[in-house]
Amino acid sequence: MHDELLTIGRFARLCRLSVKQLRHYDETGLLAPALVDAGSGYRYYAPEQARDALTIALLREMDLPLAVIARALAAEPEHRAEILRAERDRLAERISRDQARLGMLERLAEGGLPGYEVTLGREPERGLAVVRAVCAPAEIGRTVGECLGRLLTVLGEAGIAWEPPLCGLYPLDLAERTAIALGARTPHGQGVPGLEFEALPGGPVAETVHVGPYAQLPLAYHALFAAVHERGLRPSAPVRETYLVGPGEAPQEELMTRLAIPVQESTA
Repeated sequence: MHDELLTIGRFARLCRLSVKQLRHYDETGLLAPALVDAGSGYRYYAPEQARDALTIALLREMDLPLAVIARALAAEPEHRAEILRAERDRLAERISRDQARLGMLERLAEGGLPGYEVTLGREPERGLAVVRAVCAPAEIGRTVGECLGRLLTVLGEAGIAWEPPLCGLYPLDLAERTAIALGARTPHGQGVPGLEFEALPGGPVAETVHVGPYAQLPLAYHALFAAVHERGLRPSAPVRETYLVGPGEAPQEELMTRLAIPVQESTA
């Protein structure tokens, strides 16, 4: 049987893996050798294991976690495709976040920290018909889009003409799971079946306006929170984003978003 098997060194070269990698894959249960010599402890691999080994090497090159690779190898072809599509979607989301970071770095490199004018104003009381969701910070953009679809669908089916602009509500701190809401003003502040009603109290706010892609909103938040703390003010939730010019009205570079944080004089 040894004549039909390959030593770990030959098998590693055949599959473009290192001996160390093969040993690690054996220890983690990802790819066990066909035979381990009881006396010497040498590992031997069968030629037909090369396909799995090459698949592991390919997926590791794509930075897939070993646990995901193990599930993909053990799965039936149809389920394996689902696993790989899920990883594709995660990679696409990560690339999108990286592109957003790249855009912010380019903006900072060209002009330093953007100069946002932060002013103190007063927000009137208002009521919003809202949809709520909970998501990870990295999923906020996609989740807001889903909330928008739900919100407009319910309003449309109810025959209620909402009053633009739309408003997003966010906590001060973006936790691992963040509760957000998207709302619209309805005539006379009426509630809508299928939606929740959010009564926002009036009061002083610190505010600024961001022009550009939503992915670069952190630049505006940086300026806004810095100004709040420099002025000795105490911020409170919810943070309000008012979408003055939305994606259907202008290109990304011309989107306009008003950010407002309710504030109080600090007692510290």
